[in-house]
Amino acid sequence: MNLLNTVLIGLKEVWAHKFRSLLTMFGVVLGVASLVGMSAIIQGMENGLRESMVAMGGADKVLLQQQPVPSYQDHLADQAPGRTMADVLALKKGAPLLRIVSPEMSVDEVVASRGEKRVSPEETVGAWPEVLDMNLHTVEHGRFFNQLDEEKANPVCVIGTGIRDSLFENPDETGREVIPIGETILLNGQPFTIVGMFQRYASEQETKERELKKRGELKTEDSGGPKRARGWGRRGGWAFWRKNNTIYIPLNTAWVRFRLAGDLDGIPDPRLSDIDLKVRSMEDMEKALQQARNVLLITHRGIEDFSFQTQENQIESINRQIRNARLSGGIIAGISLLVGGIGIMNIMLASINERIREIGTCKAIGAAGLDIFVQIIVESVVLALLGAAAGLVASQFLVDVLSYISPTGNTPVITWAAEAVAVVFSAGVGIVAGLFPALKAARLEPIQALRYE
Repeated sequence: MNLLNTVLIGLKEVWAHKFRSLLTMFGVVLGVASLVGMSAIIQGMENGLRESMVAMGGADKVLLQQQPVPSYQDHLADQAPGRTMADVLALKKGAPLLRIVSPEMSVDEVVASRGEKRVSPEETVGAWPEVLDMNLHTVEHGRFFNQLDEEKANPVCVIGTGIRDSLFENPDETGREVIPIGETILLNGQPFTIVGMFQRYASEQETKERELKKRGELKTEDSGGPKRARGWGRRGGWAFWRKNNTIYIPLNTAWVRFRLAGDLDGIPDPRLSDIDLKVRSMEDMEKALQQARNVLLITHRGIEDFSFQTQENQIESINRQIRNARLSGGIIAGISLLVGGIGIMNIMLASINERIREIGTCKAIGAAGLDIFVQIIVESVVLALLGAAAGLVASQFLVDVLSYISPTGNTPVITWAAEAVAVVFSAGVGIVAGLFPALKAARLEPIQALRYE
């Protein structure tokens, strides 16, 4: 039997019972739409998580974390030194496999102000210039503070564009960019001179939207346009929002002007908020961390009140979340397709009962049981593939609706691989659903079929 003729016969059968076929395909449409839509949302999440990981320093960054001492050292808990500059100097000298050692001293509850404008930065951090390479910052205007600023504890700062937008002007609102180099702002009432400003950090999606908006192709709801810029209130994701709303000051300045001046006992607090590390080579990660551990055990007098958190741990966490989400979405979509397959099986059984005399006639004039079997299987697959085609269209609509109802900074991405899997799975469902009806039709006796009323 010619396969093309078989397909055409299947299409004619579908067209002859349009409403019934539409209802039959509905389960497959929902299954394919949910499978492709879920895959698109998960892909968007994955892209956003990986962008955020890179924005926070890359895969070679290691966080030196403070932790409670182990149980066997409980009697030494009050002697745990925490993270100090002694650790930083020792690591720079005694761990050659580390490329960068970057100390940070956070200043809590800082309010930045200029005139009547006030903003609470996401972070106000005292740091060394190494923080630029550590956190992958780029100074777009002005400069970063230098060793002289550090030694003299100069009141200078480098700000993100989010701070500029809050204290000066937002170029998205005014249409012009203000570069506040040399301007003075107050940090908890203390004057600081802005010597540099970072570039604006944004996800790939936000960058595209900003370009479209500049060209007038994307309008917000406030302008009455048909489209709106999507994203969290913290546009482009948390990592980018955090970098745009950070203020950096020299480490010594943070200690002298905030930690020492704010201590009620008059005793300086030498502890650091963070010590970040970068290894020279990812291949030597384990050796570098062992070097760092050996050095810290000396500076901490054997007290293990520290641990290392690598970006590899975050990558594993991201992969685990993505796998779980895909598994959950796949199960839901699989159930929908299974329901669609049961619908196809039911309709094919009903179709066979209606066409028993036709099948008997075909067998009487020489059609083999295999021909009848193939015909029913092809009709079942045609139904499934038509449902899959409609499901692919519906998946695009579903993604748009979900993005509108619950917008995120990570735009869903429909991939060809997800569409291919959905189509292949639908075809498989069509074959499985058509097996029993096809076997039943192929086994019909011609005489009994012709005498069927």
